[in-house]
Amino acid sequence: MIVWVNGTCGVGKTSTVGELRALLPGSTVFDPDAVGAALRGLLPPEVYAAAGDVQDLSAWRQLVPATAVALLSELPGPLIVPMTLLRQDYRDEIFGAFAASREPVHHVLLHAEETILRKRIEADPAEPPQTRQRRLDGIAAYQLARDWLQRDAVTVDTSELTPRQAAEQIAGIVQSGTARCPIVEHSVHTGDTVAAAVLLFDEQDRVLLVDPVYKAGWEFPGGVVEDGEQPTLAAVREIDEELGLTLDPARLRLLVADWEPHRGPRTGGLRLVFDGGRLGPAEQAGLALQADELRAWRFTGPAEWPELLPDNKHRRLAAALGARDAGQPRYLEAGVRTDVR
Repeated sequence: MIVWVNGTCGVGKTSTVGELRALLPGSTVFDPDAVGAALRGLLPPEVYAAAGDVQDLSAWRQLVPATAVALLSELPGPLIVPMTLLRQDYRDEIFGAFAASREPVHHVLLHAEETILRKRIEADPAEPPQTRQRRLDGIAAYQLARDWLQRDAVTVDTSELTPRQAAEQIAGIVQSGTARCPIVEHSVHTGDTVAAAVLLFDEQDRVLLVDPVYKAGWEFPGGVVEDGEQPTLAAVREIDEELGLTLDPARLRLLVADWEPHRGPRTGGLRLVFDGGRLGPAEQAGLALQADELRAWRFTGPAEWPELLPDNKHRRLAAALGARDAGQPRYLEAGVRTDVR
């Protein structure tokens, strides 16, 4: 298992994890900074520098969970990961990769009030001024992220605790299982897949999108078609599992078939988008999220789509809405219509 110890600079991650290792038999500490150091040597300097923060590199977010899982194949575990992780979409991507590898994640947040954090950082004589200022600047980013962090992780306030006392609290939390992230263990397919999504609309023709807990970004409700399963039945099954909404398969109308090139985990294959029609007030009121799979749902308009959806899904949505207006399905390859020259 993974014990992810989160928290901003000055909260005591390093010293607490040093104590925690002695309290969790067989445990090993994995510092993702080692992945960042490797990428610094592997990537062209201009590519590495352009990222600004190593966590903004897709390679870092892929290699951290892959490395952790590989280490656990050689070690008894658990693996303790002390790393500040403040972006929820990056959390979803990394923790989703752990879930796909069947590795449970216990997420613990170390917290201290801002005045204490500043005092600790400023009192560190080993830090050069530039590094000290960068650590102080990180407190603001932490404060902005506290809302989702405290919902996602179990918090340990280190303000009045020694590292040993904080570690003892974490050990108890891990033993109780209260910090384990309830993420559905989605397999990451290495080959091409067929997936079926459903567009659902409200009275204003806004599109319903969902926020998965196991990968970054918002998404159309739906999922992968299982072997031997009819795509329309797969779409109906996924909508029922994700939203608690029972659809009649005859209600679905194909809008788009989009061939997506394989670019990595969870990509590659045929993507089908169906029109599920408008949801009335009673259907909207009855929507019930599967909490270990989806964080939220909402109806969205065109101004929100560029921010919520990656480019390929934004193009697919635009094509699907065009097909809905025209009353005729469209075939795409990599989001581009092949019948338009």
